[in-house]
Amino acid sequence: MKKALRLASSVLTVLALGACASSGDSIIGYYWQSFRGHMDLMGSARPLNDWINDTSQKPALRERLELALRARQFAIDELGLPDNASYRRYAQLGRSAAVWNVVGAPPYSLKLHTWCFPVTGCIGYRGYFAEADAKAEAERLAQSGLEVSVYPVPAYSTLGYSNWLGGDPLLNTFVGWPEGDFVRLLFHELAHQVVYASGDTAFNESYATAVERLGVDQWLREHSTDKARAEFATSEKRRAQFRALTRDARAQLSRIYTAGDTETAAGRAELHAQKQGAMQAFREAYARQRERWINEDGVRPEQLANLDRWVMDANNASFGAQGAYDDLVPAFIALFEQQGRNWQRFHAAVQALADEPQDARLAQLRALVPTTHIGSIAQPPAADR
Repeated sequence: MKKALRLASSVLTVLALGACASSGDSIIGYYWQSFRGHMDLMGSARPLNDWINDTSQKPALRERLELALRARQFAIDELGLPDNASYRRYAQLGRSAAVWNVVGAPPYSLKLHTWCFPVTGCIGYRGYFAEADAKAEAERLAQSGLEVSVYPVPAYSTLGYSNWLGGDPLLNTFVGWPEGDFVRLLFHELAHQVVYASGDTAFNESYATAVERLGVDQWLREHSTDKARAEFATSEKRRAQFRALTRDARAQLSRIYTAGDTETAAGRAELHAQKQGAMQAFREAYARQRERWINEDGVRPEQLANLDRWVMDANNASFGAQGAYDDLVPAFIALFEQQGRNWQRFHAAVQALADEPQDARLAQLRALVPTTHIGSIAQPPAADR
C-alpha cells in the first residue's frame, strides 16, 4: 500500500512538472499517458556500471558515464546536493527530447499561463512525451488568444519522488553534451530535489540555474581539464551575451505592457506598434551580435541554428519562459555570497525563502541585487499565468 501511494505521488509530480501526455479531454487518459510515458522512460534505464562494463558500447559513452559517476559524487560532497538513487542509471530513449514543453502568454504580458497540479501547485508550463500532443495543446491555447511556444526539454525532475523506482536517469538527450554543459544540467536537476516552492516556477528554476552556474564553475576549476574549461568558457560567453540581449528585450517589453492602454482601440493600436518595434529592435540587435560571433569569434553559422530559430519565433511566451530561468538568478548568486559561499547554509536560506509567502520571498530576493538586474519580474505570476 505504501508503495502504491508513493507511486501515485510520483505520477502526480511528473504531471505537475509537465512530463505528461494528453489523451483528448479525458483526465483519466491524461493521467494514464503521463504514467505510461514516465514508466517507459524508467523501464529503459540501467545502472551506470552496467553500461560502463559493457564493452560493446562506444568508448565515448562509457567514458562519459564514468565522468557522470564522478560528477554525481562531487555534487554530494561539494555542493550539498542529495545522495540518492537519481542519476545513477542511464537510458537511451531513441528520441531527441525527454518531453516537449508548452508555454503560453497573453498578447500584452510576459506572465505565463499556468496549469495547476497536486504537490507542485500552479506552474507556467506543461510537458508532453509526444511532440504532436504538445503542438495540439499549443494550438488549443493559441485559439484562446494566447501566444504560444513549444520547445524540447532534455531532462525533467520528479523532485526525488521516483527514487524508490531507481531515481531519475541520465538520458541520451544530453549525455553527449560538452562536459561543462552536461554536469551543469545534472546539478540543475538535482537542485530541484533540495528546494521546491509549490506554484513558483521563477523561484524554482532561477534557484536551480544559480546552482548549476555556481556548481559548474567549481567543478571545472577543481576537477576538469584545460580543454573542457576553454570549451565551456567559449560557449558560456556566447550564452551570457545572448542572455543580455533577451534580458534587455524582456525589460523593454515589460515597460511597454505596464504603461500601455488596452481599454481603447487607439491605445491597443499604439501598444501593438510599440510591441512590434521592441521585437524588431531585439532581432536587429541579435543580428549584429550574430555577425560579431561569426566574424570575430569564428563561430560557424550552423552552430547558431538553435538561437536563430528561437529569435525568429520569439514571442511573449518564449520570453516569459526564459525569464523564469534567468531573472532571479543574480539574487540567488548574491544570497550564496551572503551565506559565505557555504552550500549548506545557502540551501537552508533558500528553503527559508521557499517557506515564505510568494510575494514576501520575491521582495527579499529583489532586495539582494539592484532592480535593474531583475526588472522583468515585477510581481508574482497571476493564477492564470
